Amino acid sequence: MTTTTVDASALSPAAHVRTLARTMFRRGPAQRTLHLTWFAFFCTFVVWFGFAPFATTIGRQFDLTKGQLVTLGLCNLALTIPARLVVGTLLDRFGPRRTFTGILVYSAGASLLFATAQTFEMLVVSRLAVSVVGAGFVVGIRMVAEWFPRSELGTAEGIYGGWGNFGAAAATLGLPPLAALIGGPDAWRWATGGVGVAAALYGLAYYRAVDDTPAGVPFERTRSATALQVPDRRSVFGLMALSVPLAMALGVIVWRIRVAGVIDQAGLLAGLAFVAVLLGLQCTAIWRTNGAARANAVPAAEQYPFRSVVVLSVAYACTFGSELAAVSFLPEYFERTWGLSEMAAGAAAAGFAVLNLVSRPMGGMLSDVVASRRRWLSTLLAGLSLGFVALSTVSGDWPVAAAFGLVVVTSLFAQLGNGAVYAIVPLVNKRASGQIAGMVGAYGNAGGIAFLATLLFASTGVGFLVMAGAAALAMVAGRWLVEPARGPAGVVAPAGDPTEPVAIAGGPAEGGTVPAWAG
Repeated sequence: MTTTTVDASALSPAAHVRTLARTMFRRGPAQRTLHLTWFAFFCTFVVWFGFAPFATTIGRQFDLTKGQLVTLGLCNLALTIPARLVVGTLLDRFGPRRTFTGILVYSAGASLLFATAQTFEMLVVSRLAVSVVGAGFVVGIRMVAEWFPRSELGTAEGIYGGWGNFGAAAATLGLPPLAALIGGPDAWRWATGGVGVAAALYGLAYYRAVDDTPAGVPFERTRSATALQVPDRRSVFGLMALSVPLAMALGVIVWRIRVAGVIDQAGLLAGLAFVAVLLGLQCTAIWRTNGAARANAVPAAEQYPFRSVVVLSVAYACTFGSELAAVSFLPEYFERTWGLSEMAAGAAAAGFAVLNLVSRPMGGMLSDVVASRRRWLSTLLAGLSLGFVALSTVSGDWPVAAAFGLVVVTSLFAQLGNGAVYAIVPLVNKRASGQIAGMVGAYGNAGGIAFLATLLFASTGVGFLVMAGAAALAMVAGRWLVEPARGPAGVVAPAGDPTEPVAIAGGPAEGGTVPAWAG
C-alpha cells in the first residue's frame, strides 16, 4: 500500500490570502454557486430576524409584557432545532438545490402569517412557523463543500456563513427604515411580509441557476434519511445523549408559552409529552439506523471521529448561540438602558452581527492557515469568554459608544468562532456533512434558547456571565476535538483502493492518516 504525503505548511499565509481573494472574486462555476448560495442564506436570515427590530413596536401595539416579548423571541428559535436536524437529513438525501428552494418558498407563507397576526396567540404560532426558516443555513454548508477543495473549504464556508449571516444585521438595520418609508402603524407588517415574498421569488430563481455538484461529479447520498450514521456502539449512545439537550430546549419553549398564557396546564403537559415523543422517535431512529455501529462492524471507509461532532456542537452553542441571544435582546437593552430610539437601538445592536461580512470569512480562512484548527477554535472561545465578562460590567453610566465598542469586540470573537467551527464541520465526514451540520447548527439554536431563558431569571449582567462561563467550558472541551487532516489546493488522492490512507505531514488525524474518502 502506498500513501501520498502532503505538507500542511506548504502554503504560506500570503498564499492563503490570495486563495481568499480567488475564492471570492475568481470567475467560475464554483464562485458563482458560492455567491448565489450565500445570498439564499442571507434571504432566510432577513426573514428569520424580522421580529427583533420591531419588538418594541409590536409590544406597544399588542400591549405585551416583557415576558411575552421574550416568549416570542424564544418561539423564533424553537422549531429551528428540529428543522435543522430534518433539513440536514433531507439535503444529504435529496440534494441542496431542491432543499434550499423549498425553504425559501416556504418562507413566504410563514412571513405572511406573522404579518397578518391579530392576537398574541397568532404571533406565537407565526413565529414558530418562521423559526423553521432558520434551518436554511445547514443547506449551504453541504453545497459549498461539494464545490470547493479541502484547502479552500474553510475560506469558502466562512464567506458563505459570514455574508449570509449578515442577513441578521440587514434585518435589524434595514427593516425599520423600510417600515418608516411605508409609514403607518402597520408598516412593520408590510416590511416583514414583503421580505418573505421576495425570498420565495429568489428561491425559484435559485433552483434554475445552480446544480448540486460540478459537472460529472455524482452527489454522494446517505443511505439513511432518518438519523446520522455513527462509527461505533459507544457513539450510538453518544448521539442519543446529544439529542437530549435539544429536547430540553424545546421543553423550555413549551414552558414559556404556558407562562405567557397561550396554553393552559393541560396544554403544557401535552406539549411536553410531544417533545418527549419527538425525543423517543429520534432515539429509535438512531438505534435502527446504526445496526452496524451497535455491532462495531462499520467499514473502515465509513469511520470518522464522532467526538468531533460533540465538541463542535458545544462550541457552536456558545458562538452562534450567544449571537442569536444578543441580536434578539440587545435592541431592547440599548433602548431601555440609554433611552435610544428604536432605530438607533437597532443600529447599535446590529454591531454584534455586522462584522459577519469580514469576521466569519476571516475565521474560516485563518483556520485554513494556522498550524492547528483545534487550537485556533479554542483561542477564539477564550476571547469570547473574556468579552462577555467585560460586557457584564456595563451599566447606564457607561458612554453608549464604549458599550457599543465592547459589543463589537465581543462579536468579533463570536463570528470568528462561527467561521472556525464550520471550517471543520465538512471535514469530519463529507457524506454525512448535511446531518452533522444540522446537529451542530441545532446546538447553536439551543444555546440561543438557553441564554435567552437565563435573562428571564437574571439581570443582563448575569446573563453575560453565563455566556462567558459556557464559552470557557467549550474551550476546555476543545481538547477532545480531533485535528482534521489538511490537503493542498485540490485533493490529492492515492491511486488504487479508494480507502487507502493519505498521510498528512503537519496536520495528522488520529494515527497520522485519514482515508481518501474523507477529502
